[in-house]
Amino acid sequence: MVQHLASVSSDNSNYALGRLRELLRAGELGADGRLPTERALAEMLNVGRRAVRRALEVLEAEGLVWRRQGSGTFVGERPDRWHDQLDDLVAGTDFMEIMEVRLRIEPQLAQLAAMRAKPADIARMRDLAAKILDSEDADARELWDGALHRQIAQSAGNRLFLSIFDVVNRVRQDEAWQAIRERARISANTVSVSLAQHMGIIDAIEARDPARAGEAMRQHLLMLQERLIRATSLEAGQGDALSEAS
Repeated sequence: MVQHLASVSSDNSNYALGRLRELLRAGELGADGRLPTERALAEMLNVGRRAVRRALEVLEAEGLVWRRQGSGTFVGERPDRWHDQLDDLVAGTDFMEIMEVRLRIEPQLAQLAAMRAKPADIARMRDLAAKILDSEDADARELWDGALHRQIAQSAGNRLFLSIFDVVNRVRQDEAWQAIRERARISANTVSVSLAQHMGIIDAIEARDPARAGEAMRQHLLMLQERLIRATSLEAGQGDALSEAS
């Protein structure tokens, strides 16, 4: 009986390892750089968490994923030690600094993507844009939005640019950032506008038009920056009014 259970556990681990390899290869896991939790993966694959944990250990040894205690599992090889300082860097960064960096690098990434993106990359971009529109809550919208922008960055084919992008993208996972983003969207009702802008970026990439792709990305980020400024300014004004009233 013990041998039978061991065999079943081994089969489950092998099955989990095979399926995770397939999903990673197809780009269906970790689109934003982070994999789902072990519990979520176990439910997805209909295996035990132990089988998932063993499979992830193998994938980590192969350099396909890396794990950080308390933070989760991420796609790719473990970053260098400089990335260990990212939490402090993220904590000390405000949204205006983030937008300044995004405006400097993401238009260039869109330009490179227009020159290098494969048809499968573009199809993935369109799928991710559709998922943003279909999302019903802020967390899901932010997740798929981040996944779309990372797909564009990845399609640019420049690993150094992608590493810089991932540093910036880490801030998007912060709860305070997500709250500001959602207030900006709700106050301006910009979901449909953002979708149109996303599709314009993708269309330019598919048309192999770097100049148009870069400008479309720049206009998209400028709109977001304006919405964020308005949302935070409105919140600050409300706070001042409450202070005076009290």
